[in-house]
Amino acid sequence: MGDALITPRRESKEPQLPECGIFALNPSDASTMISLAKEQQLRRQFLFNSQLFFNERFFLAGPAVGAPMAAICLEKLIALGARRIVVYGWCGSIHSGLHIGDLFMPTSGLSEEGTSAHYGGPRPWNLDFTNHVAALAQQSGLPPKSGPIWTTDALYRETRYKVERYGQEGILAVDMEYTALHAVAAFRQAQLAGVMLVSDELFAGRWRPGFGQKTFRSRSRQTLGLLVSLINKAMF
Repeated sequence: MGDALITPRRESKEPQLPECGIFALNPSDASTMISLAKEQQLRRQFLFNSQLFFNERFFLAGPAVGAPMAAICLEKLIALGARRIVVYGWCGSIHSGLHIGDLFMPTSGLSEEGTSAHYGGPRPWNLDFTNHVAALAQQSGLPPKSGPIWTTDALYRETRYKVERYGQEGILAVDMEYTALHAVAAFRQAQLAGVMLVSDELFAGRWRPGFGQKTFRSRSRQTLGLLVSLINKAMF
């Protein structure tokens, strides 16, 4: 792939991060992140137009919407020392087996974003870290479902044809970042696990959003809080 002219690196005044942390993608979780950071007495660091909180045990970063920005942030996190990253975000369901409020963990992906190709295209998925996080979620009372995810840059071009076709092929969910993040992590030899909350449904031929519901927002706060609790106990 050739040598890149710009290489992500830790500058002299930037922190050395602990190896394990959470990268929360959705801006709607930003206030929860700030509350958790205050609760855990985390230090704060600039991360592009995102936020980075950390202590000696773990880091909490985000938000970052869309594959390009999420990939840039992940590159920097890895350059600062991150090696085991739990990506927390929301996804849409394109399969009747997945519903609003379900917890979903990607185990393979279909890339329709433009970032992955710059990291060598599709790579095998190492699921060791994903399986470990899934087992912890199961033990904590939030059993996840798992399967393939479709990642797209074009939120408003999730057409009926594609939803039906990909759903029939066994793809369960759609998002805007994960296959790109997987490509970055694989390229940089970091471990990644995605934990996603289903925020809307598209499989019935119409869009059914759930992210405005109080119960959904509460569940999102609960899930992010659980992940912080698990990582704080050094279980990741």
